[in-house]
Amino acid sequence: MNKRIVFCNILLATTMMSGHIDHGAMAATKDTSIGVAPKHGAPTAPAAHRGTTPDSPAQARAPEEVGVVARHIARGAQVTMGQTMISQNPPGSNPLKALGNLPGVIFQSNDPQGVDTWSAQIYMHGFQQEELGVTLDGVPLGAMTYRNYNGLSPILAVSSENVERIDVSQGAGAESVAATNNLGGSLEYHSFDPSEKFGGSVLQGFGSYSAFHTFARVDSGALNHSGTRFYVSYMRNDTNRWKGAGDQFYQQLNAKFLQPIGNDSSISAYFDWGDLHQFNYQDVSPDMLKHLGWMADDYYNGHASGYIAAYNAALATQGLPGGAFPANFAGLGDPADASYYDGATNEDDKLGYIKADFALTDSLRWTTTAYGHGETNQTTWATPFASSPNGAPLSEIVKQPAIQRFGVLSQATYDIAHNHIGGGVWYENNSYISPMFQYQQPLVVDGVIQGSPLYSLSHYSNPFAEVFNQNYNTNTFTAFVQDTYSPVRNLALHFGFKSLLNTTRVGDGYLNQSYYGNVGPITSGVGLTTAKAFLPHISADYHFLQHHEIYFDISENVHTYAQSGYNLSNSPFAVTQAAYNYSAASIRPETAWTYAIGYRYNDRLLAASVYAYRTNFNNRLQQITAGPALDPISAVANVGGVTMNGVDAQLTIMPIEHLALTNSISYNHAVYDSNLTTGGVTYALANKQVVNYPRFMYKARLSYDWHAISAYIDGSYVGTRNYDYTGDIKVPGYWISNLGVQYHFGNLGRYNRNFGFMKKTTLSFSINNLSNVRYISTMGENGNSMTAATGELNQSMLVGAPRMFFGSLRVDF
Repeated sequence: MNKRIVFCNILLATTMMSGHIDHGAMAATKDTSIGVAPKHGAPTAPAAHRGTTPDSPAQARAPEEVGVVARHIARGAQVTMGQTMISQNPPGSNPLKALGNLPGVIFQSNDPQGVDTWSAQIYMHGFQQEELGVTLDGVPLGAMTYRNYNGLSPILAVSSENVERIDVSQGAGAESVAATNNLGGSLEYHSFDPSEKFGGSVLQGFGSYSAFHTFARVDSGALNHSGTRFYVSYMRNDTNRWKGAGDQFYQQLNAKFLQPIGNDSSISAYFDWGDLHQFNYQDVSPDMLKHLGWMADDYYNGHASGYIAAYNAALATQGLPGGAFPANFAGLGDPADASYYDGATNEDDKLGYIKADFALTDSLRWTTTAYGHGETNQTTWATPFASSPNGAPLSEIVKQPAIQRFGVLSQATYDIAHNHIGGGVWYENNSYISPMFQYQQPLVVDGVIQGSPLYSLSHYSNPFAEVFNQNYNTNTFTAFVQDTYSPVRNLALHFGFKSLLNTTRVGDGYLNQSYYGNVGPITSGVGLTTAKAFLPHISADYHFLQHHEIYFDISENVHTYAQSGYNLSNSPFAVTQAAYNYSAASIRPETAWTYAIGYRYNDRLLAASVYAYRTNFNNRLQQITAGPALDPISAVANVGGVTMNGVDAQLTIMPIEHLALTNSISYNHAVYDSNLTTGGVTYALANKQVVNYPRFMYKARLSYDWHAISAYIDGSYVGTRNYDYTGDIKVPGYWISNLGVQYHFGNLGRYNRNFGFMKKTTLSFSINNLSNVRYISTMGENGNSMTAATGELNQSMLVGAPRMFFGSLRVDF
């Protein structure tokens, strides 16, 4: 790394940085309802139904303005991140990018907005995103996987401008969250309610590499005396890739309806349509970085020359006459696997719910939500390893999974004496199919393409072969009971538990033996059940003296079995029938116990916090080679556990009004408990740091508000990460910093009465990756190798985006 860059980043981080502020103690001491307020995942009535509906999204910032400079609120093991922090990122950014400012959380992406669904990756205290429960207004969004099997990406569920806040539970608790995978915590998205006043918002963003982001929203305001109201919004995000060619585009429609009933009840409905079409960046390996450099990418360039080059490389891959790899591929350990023409994602989601939220008495509230979700998906790449029927050495591989699911959530809360009692149930039926097909690419004769290459962002039809398929049907039922007891105003004691029953059956399995070889049939006609009657959650939160808070949190949770296409994950179903038969009787679902304790201090000049945790992650599932030495099989099995011990510490000083300077450090000692034997070889994994997650992180941020100007500069250090399981290949740590400025014009009517309808106008400018650092962002997207022997050639890294500039103009009417 350039020494000047290192020095500049150290100087920024140690002298100028600051960040989000833990104002949990301050907020709690000002909360007059703390004696009975629900905590640690207890259900609560939406604030909007109690007369606190914001007039517009731009005004809905009260939770983040406690203590003037607060950027999020923390209570117990829960942290809330609001729209103010989310909107400081480049326009249209994934809200998870804002969560990356939290200690112990790392968000990675190869694009500055974090909207490339292949690369977007979040870890929290050592747990990857597939192990975090995610909901929107209580509706489950499923596991955050690429080609999600039981939900959808949050960015396709709600536009970032419509996200009011995200509640983050840092332990494995939050028993009320409708999720079956929240081993490492939960992320509860909340969308804005329609405004009581007629109005709207328009935002136009722009940026490097022809990035354009457009958002428009119209609020009806109250249509009658009862307060009936709705909003409709449209978002469009379009940008070129920063290396290689190709478009990254998605658009989204959100609509929400609210019918108040009386003073404290309502019926609401929500609809979302998300449509995403993106060329993906090529995955790289350490060997590719060494020989091809940071700008290595696939052959696609939008012209015939790109296809012809990929065609010739495919001929070379198959040892056919006329084939040739590019000259710069000399020395590559695996030039064939670095020779892809293109790869893309096409996804269409429709999500909707209707919710009844009734205050039956002053103490009893009942909420029920019915929802439905449908998704179609096409993820593609042109493979040089399988020919087309016309003789072309390339064919297009297209995975075409689809989801149809519906569910019902119902819960009730009751306040009596000093108790806030809650209970509820959730049922979901999910139908998921996972087919993969081959499509024909054209021949090249005498340097001329005989037809048009398939365009990755189009919809595919008429495949020449089916590669595999399975149909999954899953029924999930959970129930929870909890009580938060407050014997005195500043003490909350919480106990609850969740029960879970999940059954998945898989059928109609098909595996193309001409593509995979004679490996036998895929799993079909079988099922597995996850049943856990008692998953406890115990916590306490005590605010003592004037500025101090201490809390602890203990919880257990379970991850039901994953689903995917053949050999694409640690799903026990996505293997051959022989492999399933080998392991089905012995495998167990993954579970985790988390123990956490925390302390916060908060006053006008200083805020400090410490959060320490221990997690025992058990029954980890991984694909291994097992069975007889003469006839090995690739099976999914429990391979041991992971023990995590970690601590987050954060210090914020506010020496003058409107100025905040924050530094935080995170240490996570997450190691495998035992060695791993696969293919007859035992690998020394015991006490090795887990892959893809750093042991050490440092974050800092400096923010200042002066009259109409808000500005920040932040920086973070991500420590060394293990790329292979034995830790032989380590990805170096890196520094990265960002800068942003906003100017709030307020109502433009004060400058010219003709513009009085423009109530709030904000001009924003930001720079991502200020020092233009070259670094590895996402890791492990294609899995991790056991040792350096295979890890050097394993294409499971994505390069982080270079320095980019963004700006936007937002007007609220």
